[in-house]
Amino acid sequence: MNQLVRTELMELVLKATGRKNAIMELTQLLDKEGYLVSKDEFLQDVFKREEMGNTAVGFGVAIPHGKSAAVREAAIVFGRSEAGIDWEAFDESPVHTVFLLAVPGEQASNEHLKILALLSRALVHEEFRQQLSDAKTNEEVLAILEKVTKH
Repeated sequence: MNQLVRTELMELVLKATGRKNAIMELTQLLDKEGYLVSKDEFLQDVFKREEMGNTAVGFGVAIPHGKSAAVREAAIVFGRSEAGIDWEAFDESPVHTVFLLAVPGEQASNEHLKILALLSRALVHEEFRQQLSDAKTNEEVLAILEKVTKH
């Protein structure tokens, strides 16, 4: 997972207050860094997945994801919102931490499941979530994610 997470794909101060805008804001980073063939096609795929089931996983965390032919290279975008985002989560809690997964269509089955499993195992630990919340820089977030994914 380490090569999937990069400091240029992090936004520690998300402006969005709603799920759709948060996904669009994080997708901008993927597009700006050249990970997407088509931003619009990727967004369509992510929103289609959101319609199938809410990607808020509890603990104030959401993991929206898109398997898409519009993705050049697998990546994870990290976003954080101090105010919280209305994700219409099952626990009705606002989302403060978002991991947007972008996986090329042909890699999708294994790659995105491995990433989801790694993130899910780490996110159940309050200490891990707190460290992500307290991190002041993209480099600190990267170090926290790398430490967890090396085990």
